[in-house]
Amino acid sequence: MDLLYCVDAFANRVGTGNPAGVCILSEPRDQSWMQLVARELNLSETAFLQTEKEGFSLRWFTPVTEVDLCGHATLACAHVLWEREYLKPTETARFSTKSGTLTAVKKNEWIEMDFPSEPEQAADAPAGLIEALGVNPLYIGKNRFDYIIEVATEEEVQNMKPDFSCLSAVPMRGVIVTSAARNGDYDFVSRFFAPSAGVPEDPVTGSAHCCLCPFWEKKLHKTEFLAYQASARGGFLRVKTGDIGRVNICGQAITVWNGTLFL
Repeated sequence: MDLLYCVDAFANRVGTGNPAGVCILSEPRDQSWMQLVARELNLSETAFLQTEKEGFSLRWFTPVTEVDLCGHATLACAHVLWEREYLKPTETARFSTKSGTLTAVKKNEWIEMDFPSEPEQAADAPAGLIEALGVNPLYIGKNRFDYIIEVATEEEVQNMKPDFSCLSAVPMRGVIVTSAARNGDYDFVSRFFAPSAGVPEDPVTGSAHCCLCPFWEKKLHKTEFLAYQASARGGFLRVKTGDIGRVNICGQAITVWNGTLFL
């Protein structure tokens, strides 16, 4: 029997952060089955966990496609594993994924994940991207997943109203729009859009901070950040440079509901 949870990740109260589905599989399932469940739940990502000898296999699906890396759904999985006592609080959660082995440790009310760093390189914007976003870019870059656009002010990030129909035609997984924060409450702000992957705007995107952390490290000359993703739900992340080629992403999570999947 497959167990199902909905968890608000990068949140300390219901209705904030990014909701993720977590499905703990009772037996191996094929890709089409997992995609069907993800489409049924219609969350930005649904994660599928299968017990392995050295931890858990982990795959992530949007309502329309499988993705190679997802931060908030990984955070949701780790939260469920400790909350439901699959793991002891002192044990490390280990996940085998398409982006290699990811780990998470529990630090009081926070969960710290070890993810690959995904730095960007300067790039030209593909046709239609800037027009669809409606922003004035200071910088355009790209990593293996997404474009990153720096703009001048936090207000420009918060007030932008992308044309999602035009944005979905741009050949990319997604685009990060970011700026430095206007005050000392946090270091930088961002929003993330991925309409071609079935997620017009993602509320809080852990994988985007694999790019944002090295980006702002170069600009702000520091290695630890408090970040805010300025979606309608909003969410805070603690981000820092980890070991060589790694980023540590830290957040909180809360379970909204759980049930049994009949499919």
